[in-house]
Amino acid sequence: MSEDRIVATGVRKSFGPLEVLKDVSFTVARGSATTIIGPSGSGKTTLLRTLNALDAPDAGVIRVGDVEIDFSAPVAKNRLKEYRAQSGFVFQSHNLFPHKTVLDNVTEGPIVAQKRPPEEARAEAVTLLEQVGLADKRDQYPFQLSGGQQQRVGIARALALKPKVVLFDEPTSALDPELVGEVLAVIRDLAVEGWTLVIVTHEIQFAKQVSDQVLFTDAGVILEQGPPAAVIGDPQHDRTRQFLQRILNPL
Repeated sequence: MSEDRIVATGVRKSFGPLEVLKDVSFTVARGSATTIIGPSGSGKTTLLRTLNALDAPDAGVIRVGDVEIDFSAPVAKNRLKEYRAQSGFVFQSHNLFPHKTVLDNVTEGPIVAQKRPPEEARAEAVTLLEQVGLADKRDQYPFQLSGGQQQRVGIARALALKPKVVLFDEPTSALDPELVGEVLAVIRDLAVEGWTLVIVTHEIQFAKQVSDQVLFTDAGVILEQGPPAAVIGDPQHDRTRQFLQRILNPL
């Protein structure tokens, strides 16, 4: 078995006449952090969502964890369920159940979807909440938390499913600037611990610090990929340089 957690080959995705992903291929090594950067509308979020089949590709082969699917042919529902179970997804806007406590939000997936014993799920959820610095919030409801705290609950909820890969869709984009750091710190800790992470982000300095690999997307293709020292520190493509100049030196 390959040491790569994700292998994507020839991925294509269109929404009506708009081709959003155009023959995209990349790999993500086990225990590494990959960030996806690029301008709005470049396909980076769609690319991330194909890895959990939230947006199923029109064509291409993707292996995530232990499950490989050729999306050029119809995919059986049980196979798609196996594929989705390989990854945990952290959304931009938390997507917590408002009527459930923090602890219940984290245990919902393991108990309901994975049929794990409630006592075991709760014990692991408490440990995860400690890990993200929210053990004291376990009995509160989402409306009682800050945006940064809600996002950290979202991270704990994703980890509770014991995924092979954790996918982050711009996890700080909906937060007030002063709350961004607490969420990035948790993600940075996960990278240090050896989780396999794929992160769509506009936080270029964070991408530079946390990434083993950076993918720069534009117009549905990956224009550059490699270590952050190359893609961010010494980009070879004019479009990459233009994008980074605009982000890092906006004035």
